[in-house]
Amino acid sequence: MRNSALDIRGETLAAAERIRPHIRETPVERSVWLSAAGKCDVYLKLENLQTTGSFKLRGAANKLLSMREAERQRGIVTASSGNHAGAIAHLLHGFGWPGTIFVPEGASGSKVEMLRQLGADLRFHGLDCLETERFAKLNAEQSDRLFVSACDDPKIIGGQGTIGLELERQIDGIDTVFVPVGGGGLIAGIAGCLKSNDQGIEIVGCQPGASAVMYESVKAGRIVEMDSLPTLADGTAGGIEEGAIPLPICRDLVDRFVLVSEDEIKAAIRLVLLKHHTLVEGAAALSVASFLKTADRYEGKTVVLILSGAKISLETLRQVLA
Repeated sequence: MRNSALDIRGETLAAAERIRPHIRETPVERSVWLSAAGKCDVYLKLENLQTTGSFKLRGAANKLLSMREAERQRGIVTASSGNHAGAIAHLLHGFGWPGTIFVPEGASGSKVEMLRQLGADLRFHGLDCLETERFAKLNAEQSDRLFVSACDDPKIIGGQGTIGLELERQIDGIDTVFVPVGGGGLIAGIAGCLKSNDQGIEIVGCQPGASAVMYESVKAGRIVEMDSLPTLADGTAGGIEEGAIPLPICRDLVDRFVLVSEDEIKAAIRLVLLKHHTLVEGAAALSVASFLKTADRYEGKTVVLILSGAKISLETLRQVLA
């Protein structure tokens, strides 16, 4: 293993001290049903119960709190229509810092309304996330403000890695962790944190077959440009920027990937709701769907599934439950 994990561990330990007053240490819950299905011990890490409804608050808080006060007062710029935008808007509103959030022109009305309720300065540009992000970076440069990436930043990755520190305290003898993957910030942080202490822990990346950009890029050894099809796991959909930090970390530290279908994601959302009475979005359900697809590999093991967020729209939930 290369030294990626050791670097991330340091970022993660610093992040834990920095963000502790501003986040929840989310609980873990043993799943009797999933444990029986795999003849193993399965624990759910409930990041869907995190403040703002997603793990994204960890990285966003670490990044913004790491900045100099003068940088924050000039204002920050970011690009997202999902959980990262919600985390940034929550922090800007709570601390009274200025900032602008760029969202794609086709962003869902419910997400836009949520951001507006937090008083976010919203700007619309681009037809997809990559186009919006590139424009936001240009705007930040032209206005002498700092662009805050959703995943391509050591401070963001360090913040997400605090989940790993919590898991080390909460569960003994972890064998495998299933992690949803989009841009890779979450899995980079968790893998780097856990593998710095125990290289034997297996890290499994979970992606929708409809948008498996990280999987294809790791397999090819370079960033692969490909179209993403519509997916219930829209929080993980989209491309990867050239030079993105999470790609080499995923290459070095993620042991394998599991790709799941839309029907498997739908079934996992229903299962978590019916068996655990908790709501998860499509991206969060990837870990459950991926475990169920490969459960016969884990007899006698201790397995953790990261439930990364709860923001599923009423319209999508109706579709899933129909």
